[in-house]
This record gives sequence, structure tokens and C-alpha cells, in this order.
Amino acid sequence: MNVLCYQVVHLYNRKWVEETMYPRFTMIGQSFGSVYLSWEALCKFTPLYYLDTSGYAFTYPIARLFGCKVITYTHYPTISLDMLSRVHEQNSMYNNDAFIAKSALLSWCKVVYYMIFSWMYGIVGSCAHLAMVNSSWTKSHIEKLWGITARIKRVYPPCDTSTLQVLPLERPMQSPKIISVAQFRPEKAHLLQLEAFAVAVKNLDADLPRPKLQFVGSCRNEADEKRLQDLRDRANQLKVDSDVEFHKNVLYSELVKLLGGAAVGIHSMVDEHFGISVVEYMASGAIPIAHNSAGPKMDIVLPEEGKQTGCLAQSVQEYADAIVKIITMPEPERLEMATAARRRALRFSEQRFSEDFKAAIRPVWFHTSR
Repeated sequence: MNVLCYQVVHLYNRKWVEETMYPRFTMIGQSFGSVYLSWEALCKFTPLYYLDTSGYAFTYPIARLFGCKVITYTHYPTISLDMLSRVHEQNSMYNNDAFIAKSALLSWCKVVYYMIFSWMYGIVGSCAHLAMVNSSWTKSHIEKLWGITARIKRVYPPCDTSTLQVLPLERPMQSPKIISVAQFRPEKAHLLQLEAFAVAVKNLDADLPRPKLQFVGSCRNEADEKRLQDLRDRANQLKVDSDVEFHKNVLYSELVKLLGGAAVGIHSMVDEHFGISVVEYMASGAIPIAHNSAGPKMDIVLPEEGKQTGCLAQSVQEYADAIVKIITMPEPERLEMATAARRRALRFSEQRFSEDFKAAIRPVWFHTSR
């Protein structure tokens, strides 16, 4: 702040990028809404560098029109090839309504809508002078959609795990704790975790310690609250309610305490673009069981110096098998894996982000400064 001046510009058209404004055709509505918002912003103040971290790709041509150098840090593409594939195959999911998935005609219409949108998204995205992305998965999709491979740089997001890195790796295994840290949103697939836990408990020998599953997360609205209650009800149905804990809206200090007592960290979101919670598990000493897709598969849960750092799974049975494997693992083997996972987590530090960010932005910065 001693070198750079900054100015805060108040905007009054933010409602046009709110999801609630567009019950249908949300993507295109928010995208065009962002154009209106950016026009207001750029008319009030025109910078030399236009840095977008919110994914408003449709604003890039506008910024270019105002003479800005467009730099973006993209967490995930607004539309991905996986989304197109799921709609085409009529697979129901959190971002593909079951009513549409059941209809061949509606699915075809949605595919056409997605194809038109992805074409437009590719055109506006290609206006970026530099596109930083947060993972290999995001990078591969942005390369295909925007077609500017030479201008795309992977820069892992900053994960402040300094507090977690100092936690003891030894864990009480008399009652092994399995922690799940995520908002109670549909895409986080908490139900899969619960059912996998129930299968794991059933498969454990009677003389082995009985594990505990700890759900830690926040609720944004009534829908999330209902989802949380549905989980409680399902735990009762599966007869594991006495082995499952729910921690809602906890303070960070309490989260650190819970992570410090967990032997396993579980994650089950399909196509998580990165997966900061998985990095937090690894840094804290909880061995991760993550979904076998996207960020966790391609960037995070990889061998470190030849040592395994966690497990990947997809189905309920695969998650259950991984849970049993880790909580029955000999202590020296568990400590070796936890140590390797903690070392792996250092690759996603704030210092690493700062170095990679500066290296990525330097060519654009100096080219403009000449």
C-alpha cells in the first residue's frame, strides 16, 4: 500500500449479477448483468489493468474497449464440458434439474442453450491478456473453451495452513474421528459420506474401535437447514446416529481443534475445481479421502517424494473401503502417510501463491510499462 494508490468505487447495479434475479437462464442472465455492472464501474473509473476474480468473463470485451489490460484469476469456468456431457446424457444432478433430465426434448433444448453459451463464453474469454487458473482441471477446460493456451497460467490458490501445520500428527485411535468440512450444499454430497460411513462401520470387526463421523459446516439458507435435518434423519435410519456429530457454524478455533483430533478427512464433491478443504485436511494431519476427479485427483492427493498422501474414491463402497483401510492401518504406516500429506500441503502455501502470481503477471506488467 506504500507503493500503490487505491480508490474504492461504489457501484449501485450489483443486483444484476445476483442469482435470485434469474430463476431461469441464470448463466446468461448473470453474464449480461455483469456487463451492465462493469460498464458502470469502468465509466466511474478506468484502470490500466482490469483484474477479474469473480468469473465475469463477459466483461472482458468491455474492459478492452476502455483500453484496459485484462487479467483474470479464474476459479472455475462458468460452463464446462462436463456440464454439457451430463445434460446430453440426461443425468440428474444439482446443476441439472431432474424434471429436465427426464425429458429428451428439454434436455436437447438445454444442450443447445449450453452450446450457444459456451461459444459466447469462448469468444469473451479469449479477450483476456492473461488468464490465471487455480488448478489443472480448470486449466484444461479454459484452454478448450477460450483457445488462448499461451496466455493461460496455473497458479494454485493461497492456502493459509500455518496454524494447522503445527498440530501433532498423533491421533487418538481408540475412537477414530472422520471429519467432513463443507457447507451443507447439495454438490458437497454429504449423503454419500454418511452412507459410506454406515457401510464402513458395518464392515468393521466387532473388536475394533468404533469410529465417529463429524460433519462441520455452515448453512446459508432454509434449504441448507433442511439438508442438514435430512442428514440427521438419515443417520437415524442407518442406525449410526450415536456415531455421527453435527457442528454448525463453528468458530475457526473450534475447527482447528476438530481437525487436530481427526484421523481422516473426507471430501466427496464431483469435479471440485481445486479443493482447499482437502489441503487443510492434509496440513492438519488428517489423511484425506477425496473424490476421484478434478482438483483433488489432478493436483492435490498425489504422491509426495514417492509416498502416498491419501485416498481417492467415487462410489459408496470405495469410500467405505478407504475409511476401513485408514482407521485399521498400523500406526507407523498412518504417521508416514500423514507426514507425506503434510509436506504435500506446503505446495499450496501463501508464499507459493505470491511467487507464482508475480511470475505470471510480470510479462503483462513489464510489457505495458515499456
